[in-house]
Amino acid sequence: MNNTLQLKGNFTQAPNNSKGGGAKLPSNSTVNVYKLEKLLNDLNRLHNYWKENTILQGALVSVYYNKVAAKSNRLKSLFDSSSIVGARFYDEKISPKHIITHFVPIDAIDKSINNLINCITILKEQFNGEVSSIDFDNKVKDNPKNIDKIFRKKQILVKTIFKQIIVDAYYVDKFDILEDTTGIKDNSIITIFDTKTNIIDLMDKIGIKIDNSRILDKTTIFLFPSEIELLKASAGYLISMAVSDLSELVKSDFNFINENPLSISHPNNEPTIGVIDTLFDKNVYFSEWVEVTNLIHKDIEISDNDYQHGTAVSSIIVDGPSLNPNLDDGCGHFKVKHFAVSTGDKFSSFGILKNIETIVKTNLDIKVWNLSLGAKLEINPYFISPEASILDKIQNDYDVIFVIAGTNKNLEDKTPKTIGAPADSINSIVVNSVTDTGKPASYTRIGPVLSFFTKPDIAYYGGDNDCKMKVCTNRGIELVQGTSFAAPWIARKMCYLINVLGFNREEAKALLIHSATTWSKQDTDSFSIGHGIVPQKIEQVVNSPDDEIQFIISGVSQDYNTYNYNIPVPIHKEHYPFIAKATLCYFPSCSRNQGVDYTNTELDIHFGRIDKDEIKSINNNYQDVQGHYIPEEDARKNYRKWDNVKHLREIFTDKVRPRKAYKTGLWGVSLKTKERLTQKYGLNLKFSMVITLKELAGINRINEFINLCQIRGWLVQSIDIKNRVDIHQISEQDIKFED
Repeated sequence: MNNTLQLKGNFTQAPNNSKGGGAKLPSNSTVNVYKLEKLLNDLNRLHNYWKENTILQGALVSVYYNKVAAKSNRLKSLFDSSSIVGARFYDEKISPKHIITHFVPIDAIDKSINNLINCITILKEQFNGEVSSIDFDNKVKDNPKNIDKIFRKKQILVKTIFKQIIVDAYYVDKFDILEDTTGIKDNSIITIFDTKTNIIDLMDKIGIKIDNSRILDKTTIFLFPSEIELLKASAGYLISMAVSDLSELVKSDFNFINENPLSISHPNNEPTIGVIDTLFDKNVYFSEWVEVTNLIHKDIEISDNDYQHGTAVSSIIVDGPSLNPNLDDGCGHFKVKHFAVSTGDKFSSFGILKNIETIVKTNLDIKVWNLSLGAKLEINPYFISPEASILDKIQNDYDVIFVIAGTNKNLEDKTPKTIGAPADSINSIVVNSVTDTGKPASYTRIGPVLSFFTKPDIAYYGGDNDCKMKVCTNRGIELVQGTSFAAPWIARKMCYLINVLGFNREEAKALLIHSATTWSKQDTDSFSIGHGIVPQKIEQVVNSPDDEIQFIISGVSQDYNTYNYNIPVPIHKEHYPFIAKATLCYFPSCSRNQGVDYTNTELDIHFGRIDKDEIKSINNNYQDVQGHYIPEEDARKNYRKWDNVKHLREIFTDKVRPRKAYKTGLWGVSLKTKERLTQKYGLNLKFSMVITLKELAGINRINEFINLCQIRGWLVQSIDIKNRVDIHQISEQDIKFED
């Protein structure tokens, strides 16, 4: 097998030189006066409502778009993006469309009303009540509706504002107030729209008294049922998101088998994985490897069952290969810091949320965290769960990664069921289960998240009816099945890649996901297994077959375009005898308050041959290429726009032929950084790519590739597992100095 290569070189940073253009209507489209009058009536109604309702020092206005609206298609004249406080979809079963909620001053509605009135007047007097995309084209000089000609004379609106209002109106169906329709009646975690008001003062106006112990952040609070009813009755429009606080854990099957307990050596300098789970039993054979912190309130009654799940999960992390020799991954043993946050039946989401960031902050030496707790309830299609949101924030802030179980459904559930919190965490690696034959397990729940994000990320072996997994619990050796027991195997691999082999978390995540992909068309089970099944052996993750060249490139985004056009792929007879695939990973900042528009930053990847300073991307990505228009919905579906894991591949078949080598003789990669919000969250955003080239004739060309890279100025490191393990062991040895 070939070792994976690390290529180290410089990326060029360049600003976005595109000046865009004026407001434009889509081809063959029109906007008439009746549409503007309808929107005007909506705004007048909302203006009157918010004049009478004085709880807020402003107004919440929800904009119902007629499509999934790209940032370039959203309101710019009537309201702007700086006032956005939430986003969701409607009509998902037919064709998803955006609802985007703004919080604006009352006088902003006044201004929009006046502008609409003036726009309607011009439309009636100068355009006979209707304007078309042709009228926007200044080149048609003989057109009596030519905008340039009309606006040469003074009008009550300037041309740019008139055109922008027309375009705004084209993409909007209506303005309204978004009322919460949730039927939650239990103790709940409520997120309100950000209205720039202190949340304690705002609740006080409604008659709800809360203190700091019930506040998660500036817009999220814990409320009791009577308080929720009062909030709905007095100001239901404030509720952006609501989830039940008490989550029922998904059950895992435990079957006790009377086997003799195993033995294990004493721990030495092995790496440590953090586990957040139910209680851990200190009487098991591997307890010396586990450091336990109990965070369950002392007043909660504990039973023997509360020790099963957490102990089982930690047993796989510490000694999984001894318990299951058929699943030996070659990673050895791991130590565990085990934090007990839940009993075996139910847990308080709010209680865990208050603890989890403190747990990570006080243990920053731990880079990989396993979380196999999962809610029975399905995720909400309109927003990320509070649990997932805090995990995404922690991962963005603290350079750690969570490996999360994809949650299970009860076997009696015959219909598909979506995953439960916190498996909707975007930055985490979410793991589903497959059988030993590679099929989705019988208890599999499915993605996607927010109708778009690929979750789960990957799949691994978690046991099933005919081939269960062995674990150790407080009762002894047991047979189990569930995503709870697939996730720890992936946590082991992630910790090995980071702590033993020395990869950063972006590289390790990209390697792991990339290893699960194939050269075939994307599996139709992607909602069940994500990008694929991770290979069992760590060597299969890090190495590649002799006919493949696999390399890693990492960098930092510091401007709009981060690019390198200097990848020297070997040429044979004026052609590249390769097909390629690539996986990009990064950890963006996220905003739960933005609803379905959750990730703040997009890295749009273009990778392929260079022709005349232009990348011919292997997935035909024409986003941002002049002359090409790609609807937002298609960009998300085909190019994973806004997803933080992107995989692109060419398909290997007998009909594939070598590709033409252009004059440059080079390949390149370009990452375009795009922001949803005005703040530049993508500045200094780290990323990593794993790229594989497959030689079509089966020839091993890795040495030629290494030589070409070194000639082009790349620093090339070959990842030899044995050498890196030796280096790790030497670095972890305790040195004793003689007196």
